[in-house]
Amino acid sequence: MSLQEIYQQFIRDIQHTTWMEYVAVFSGIVSVWFSRKENILVYPTGLINTTFYIYLSIKGSLFGEASVNFYYTVMSIYGWILWAKRNEQHVPAVHITLSDRRWWLYQLSFFAAFYLVIFFLLSYLKKDFAPDVIPWADAFASATAFTGMWLMTRKKVESWYWWIATNIASIPLYFVKHYVFTSVYYLILLVMALFGLIEWMNRAKKAAAK
Repeated sequence: MSLQEIYQQFIRDIQHTTWMEYVAVFSGIVSVWFSRKENILVYPTGLINTTFYIYLSIKGSLFGEASVNFYYTVMSIYGWILWAKRNEQHVPAVHITLSDRRWWLYQLSFFAAFYLVIFFLLSYLKKDFAPDVIPWADAFASATAFTGMWLMTRKKVESWYWWIATNIASIPLYFVKHYVFTSVYYLILLVMALFGLIEWMNRAKKAAAK
């Protein structure tokens, strides 16, 4: 696809962007901004984003992304509860920390397990039910997102690495599915994730130095 064709598709598809996609995109950007700031409002704003994207993903035969957003919804409720917990000194029970070797093993195993399950499931669905899915790409975007969301509920710095991978995979994935505004959204999230990684890493180092 030439640059001219990419530009023409962008203009054509952006004109067909629905109000639901706009709401989903802007609420998602706000949610990631709150995440960077370690603000619990990441979860209620994120729930708005995931609710709309479940519908949009199913409509666009993005079943991998639909499963991701359903998972986001469940984990947002879990994360909301976890981040709200306080100890006896009214200090948050969960703190931003770096992963040790054990946590790296956990997250890599978590990613591998979900990737294989989603890949084989989507490969099966592609034959008769969802011809538009791209099993390897959908599975990668989904599995990295599953891992990133789980780690974020635990306030692990490495969650941002997985978000970065999710965003990189999702930019072309949504573009070829004609959700151009969402593709731009993931580009914005990619930039925000890079800043989020730096910010959380600095916070974790300062906390460890105390």
